Amino acid sequence: MKIINKIIFALTLLAVCSQAAWAGNTTITARLDSATLLMGKTTAMHIEIVQDKGTVGFFPWENSDTISSMVEIAAKNVADTTDLGNGRIQINRDIILQSFDSGMYVITPLPYVVNKDTVRTPKLALKVVPVMVDSLQSIHDYKPVIDVPFEVFDWVPDFIADYWWIYLILMILASAGLYYYFFWYKKGRKLGMSRRKRLPPYEEAMVNLKNLKNENLWQNGREKEYFTGLTDILRVYIDRRFKINAMEMTSSQIIDTLKKNKETLAVKEQLSMILEVADMVKFANVRPLADDNELAYKHAMDFVELTKPVEEAAEKQGEEGQE
Repeated sequence: MKIINKIIFALTLLAVCSQAAWAGNTTITARLDSATLLMGKTTAMHIEIVQDKGTVGFFPWENSDTISSMVEIAAKNVADTTDLGNGRIQINRDIILQSFDSGMYVITPLPYVVNKDTVRTPKLALKVVPVMVDSLQSIHDYKPVIDVPFEVFDWVPDFIADYWWIYLILMILASAGLYYYFFWYKKGRKLGMSRRKRLPPYEEAMVNLKNLKNENLWQNGREKEYFTGLTDILRVYIDRRFKINAMEMTSSQIIDTLKKNKETLAVKEQLSMILEVADMVKFANVRPLADDNELAYKHAMDFVELTKPVEEAAEKQGEEGQE
C-alpha cells in the first residue's frame, strides 16, 4: 500500500510541476527544488514568468509570510530579469519555504496580476517528513570520579607548561627592549630635541607652508593630502600662537574660539574658507578647482602673516630697514 501511495504521489507531483498558467502574452510556471522536506529545513520554490517587455505585474501576496497554514515563507529572493529577445523577458523569482509540522500539503496556486488579468502558478505538493529522535541518546554512562593528586602546575595550560622556557626567553627579551627604549632611546631623543631649538610659531608655519607648496600635491591629484597638510600646519600654528588646543577641535569650534580673539577677528573669514573647503575635500571627496587650491594657500599665508606676534613683525621691519 505504501508503494502505491508513493507512485501516486510521484505521478501527481510530475503532472503538477509540469503545468504552466498563462494569460494573454504572460505565462507563469513554478517548481520545487524538492517535493520532500525534512521538518524545520527549507526548500526553494522557483517561479518563472515570461511576458512582453514593458508589462507591469505584481504579486498580491508579496507582504505575506505564509503560503498556507502549515507552510511558511522563510525568505524571498530578489527577482532576476533576463531579456529573451523579440520584445520578451523572463523573470525568475525564488521563494524559500519552511514547515515545522509533518504531513502532506498542497501549495495553492499563487496569483500574479498583469494589467487587468491574473495568472496563477500551478498547484504543487509538498511532503514534510518528521525528524526522527533517538531517545537512547539522552542516556549516558558516566565513569566514577578518580582522585588525582594535585600538582603545582595543574592550573597552568599545557601550551605554557610544555614550553615555559620559550616564554621565559621572550619575557627577558621584552624586558630588555623596554629598558632600552625608556632609559636609552627615549632619553637620547629628549636630549637631542632639547639641543635643537624649535623655531617660533610664525617662522615654523611659514617654513612648513613653503615646503608644502614645493611638494606639488594638488597638482598631482592628491588634494586630500594637500588640504590635510595645510590645515595641520594652521592648527599647530594656532595652538602655539594663541594657546588654543586646535588639534583636538573641529573646524567650527576653532572659528568660534577665534571670534573672541581681537587679533584674529579680521582674518577669521580667510581661515573659515580654508577649513570649509578642507572638510569638503577630506570628508565629502570633493575635488576643488585649481584656483580654489591656490586661494586656500594664499589665505593660509595671509592668516599667518597677519597674526604673527608684534615683536617678530617689528624685528622684521627693522631688518628690512637696515637692508
